[in-house]
Amino acid sequence: MPLSNLNQEQLSAATCSAGYNLIIASAGTGKTSTIVGRIATLINSGVKPNEILLLTFTNKAAAEMVARVAKFFGKDIAKQIMAGTFHSVSYKLLKELNVNITLKQPNELKTLFKSIYEKRVFFERDDEANPYDGGYLYDMYSLYLNSNDGEEFGDWIKSKNASHELYTLIYEDVVAEFHELKTKYGYANFDDLLTIMLDTLKEKEFEFKEILVDEYQDTNPLQGRLLDAFKPKSLFCVGDYDQSIYAFNGSDIGIISTFATRYKDATVFTLRKNYRSTKPILDLATKVIEYNERVYEKKLEVVRTENEHRPKLLAFNELFSQYEYISELISKSSTPHNDIAIIYRNNSSADGIEANLREFSIPAKRKGGMSFFDSVEVKFILDVLVMQITHNDMMAFIHVVEHGKGIGKAIAKDVFDALIKLGDGDLLKGLFHPRADMNNPYENGKIKNRQLGLFDDFIELGSISKFKDCNFEEAFLGNPILKHPKLNVDGGKYLYDIYLLMKHLRRTKNPETLITNISSSMAYSKLKDFLSTKRATQKDGTINPSQKTKSLAKINRKVMLLKNLSRNFQDLSKFINAMILGGSEMSEGDGVNLLSIHASKGLEFKEVYVIDLMDGRFPNRKLMSKGGSIEEERRLFYVAVTRAKDILYLSYAKYDKIKKMTFVASPFLKEAGMIIKDSEES
Repeated sequence: MPLSNLNQEQLSAATCSAGYNLIIASAGTGKTSTIVGRIATLINSGVKPNEILLLTFTNKAAAEMVARVAKFFGKDIAKQIMAGTFHSVSYKLLKELNVNITLKQPNELKTLFKSIYEKRVFFERDDEANPYDGGYLYDMYSLYLNSNDGEEFGDWIKSKNASHELYTLIYEDVVAEFHELKTKYGYANFDDLLTIMLDTLKEKEFEFKEILVDEYQDTNPLQGRLLDAFKPKSLFCVGDYDQSIYAFNGSDIGIISTFATRYKDATVFTLRKNYRSTKPILDLATKVIEYNERVYEKKLEVVRTENEHRPKLLAFNELFSQYEYISELISKSSTPHNDIAIIYRNNSSADGIEANLREFSIPAKRKGGMSFFDSVEVKFILDVLVMQITHNDMMAFIHVVEHGKGIGKAIAKDVFDALIKLGDGDLLKGLFHPRADMNNPYENGKIKNRQLGLFDDFIELGSISKFKDCNFEEAFLGNPILKHPKLNVDGGKYLYDIYLLMKHLRRTKNPETLITNISSSMAYSKLKDFLSTKRATQKDGTINPSQKTKSLAKINRKVMLLKNLSRNFQDLSKFINAMILGGSEMSEGDGVNLLSIHASKGLEFKEVYVIDLMDGRFPNRKLMSKGGSIEEERRLFYVAVTRAKDILYLSYAKYDKIKKMTFVASPFLKEAGMIIKDSEES
């Protein structure tokens, strides 16, 4: 049974009485075993598995815990446990209640938001502060949803930056129109899943006997309110305040630090035995983190007794010498590549180390920059697939069409609105069989309002004569969408490519076949050329041919990966939802792990390199000036270091010859008591 393998501290926590229980579980102290032990205790005491709700930070973590429960109780019992992230669980529960939702990727609705924003004109401006651009305003709104304490968006914006008070009416109106369109089309991104669930819980109660929460230190105010809205009879929250590193995404360390005061008769347990790291590694991490204020006292005990490698500091005169030397060390290391991690604070660090690893022919996989599923070339394919199922999906259409030369988001939205009118609500009908009685689908009745940045939309139509030599099918040439006055010839040709693609795709619903057809289309060929050219364009405006070839190869590899993922699905809807909900957790390839600190969370490796430990980079002074803190940066250092089991290297450089910048060592190295010896200079 799961309980027999627990130490006394883990057992006490796992078998505690029902109520409000907080388990402080530092890195490597066996929190997963404790959670599985708690689930076993609940089931053994008569709690039905469908009365257990397990909330984790990733769906992968939830699946691993459920799999471990299945080993002892069988798959039939384990699969009844409601388990997953706050978002995936909310999605499952809302679907059970038949709430109409069209799920979108976390950043996907940004395109819709920007298409609304780009219609606005800021007639009045403050010399001290330019208006936020559409993308940044969207990110601010997302942060507001996750971290606000009940205030209106405009008031929240003013509290963050008083100089933007002049623009708040426009900001709020953009948000209002955004919500109106989301509601109209049933769109929901990850933030919306939680807010919709929160509203649902006002009317509906779920009979969960206990709610378990993993990585509780990363809970944000929205998730905290959602947790309370479930009205839990018993809570079992596991986390470590020293690993709270998601403040930029709205997480609030105050949620874990005030647990004992917010919940009546709360009990706090502490897991002190560390099974992961050697004593020198743990001592180093502890020295630094103890500079932060102690919320819950803890003193970790090292269980391991094997031979110990002392953490080593490497100092370099030049930035890229650091990357080269580390690559050389790895080339000589006996540690398997998959058990080596290079961890960095800034994504710019990853580019340099990745290039040097290639020089040594060392395979590497990178996680923590742009998600595979957030890349334009992947999102394009997924959005075309979405349009096969939902014929009024504005978001998918805009995202596909905006990449056409001379089109952009605003025109793409105009064309979508026109097609919906021409097809009586069906985009494909508007494309292939437009209404014959509608000459001007671009008329818009929205009233001009200077205060809200609105202006009259065009009514006068453009001429289609400019397309007469384009060899369009007669049916397409006669479609009124070509009358958009700002649509140029290149844009018209791109729309025709989309028309031919959508026409071709009507023959099948198999995910793999559809991806094959999309990736071999003229529209996708143009997209690949555009992206590879853009990514190969140098600062002087010239194009690097070899870089363009490499960029094309990367795009083709991503297409192949997506095809491979689709082979396990016959149902298109299930494939799309799986890609959206689980997309951010998937990674590519094998080899040395290149990880941002946030991406390294929850992982462990035999050999770890924490690079670019220069003051300014780590701690990141720029982010600190925008609302971060030295305490948060120190927690990031703690997380990075505690990924190491056996071997730990810390490195920094004194000079960047490309940017002509001089660096000094990170203060965390001094706090750790590291001594730089001349023999370690490289």
